[in-house]
Amino acid sequence: MNLDAETRPSPMADPARLATGIRLKAAEMIAPQGFGYLGQALSAAEQLAAVFSVLDWDRDKFVCSPGHYIIAPYAAAGALGLLAQEDLGSYGQNGSRLEAIGTESSPIVDYTCGSLGQGLSAAAGFALANKLRGSTGRVYALVSDGEMEEGQTWEAAIFAAHHQLGQLTVLLDANNSQVDGPVDSITTLEPIADKWRAFGWHVLDIDGHDITAVSAALAEAALEARPSVIVCRTSTVHGLDCLPEDADGHFIKLPPQLATEAIAELTRKLETR
Repeated sequence: MNLDAETRPSPMADPARLATGIRLKAAEMIAPQGFGYLGQALSAAEQLAAVFSVLDWDRDKFVCSPGHYIIAPYAAAGALGLLAQEDLGSYGQNGSRLEAIGTESSPIVDYTCGSLGQGLSAAAGFALANKLRGSTGRVYALVSDGEMEEGQTWEAAIFAAHHQLGQLTVLLDANNSQVDGPVDSITTLEPIADKWRAFGWHVLDIDGHDITAVSAALAEAALEARPSVIVCRTSTVHGLDCLPEDADGHFIKLPPQLATEAIAELTRKLETR
């Protein structure tokens, strides 16, 4: 993992608590600007919590394919004490090392990219390298459903299945959200699970906000000889009740009063877990 510190986090006893912590840190990160990619952290919180709870930080790799999702790994790292509050507070500001859209210099993750659809190729490369070296390290890739519109995603899927890269697990955040509106209003992706099965992958289709289901799916994928994809059905407004009904989940606006309410709500939830 691309960590600056030598200290590795202790395993989280309660991944559900970590998911709430991810949402809280993400809300705090975008509050100074009043807008940002909060929705991506809200939809992917359980996925990040489950993965970061089982990662071997010296051996495994984590790929965040969509660059604007980088807020979620940052928030998870903040909740685990891997990033300082000072760094989190600079998120998205000029000169910050925590850019709003991930780059090759982004900490915490092993790979992220600005252009969508490229992350699975990198993850497959990491997994193939592990296989050739005889390494038991696993590779986890966070991929968005919108990236299924990109041809490179399917090229990488064919490659991974052909090489039987069983050490590769994809978490597909199926939140039906992209910049132009609902994904299904732009391109018909369903049946998502059947498409991946047709490409030779082991597929699990779950409620992505059920932390127990996500953790169980990761454990099942670890036993597979084939690459696995976990289709996580999620929402970009999940876990934050104070958001207005018409909130744009792709790029949430959080003016001062709403930011205060959001942080207070998530703080209460964290304290009562």
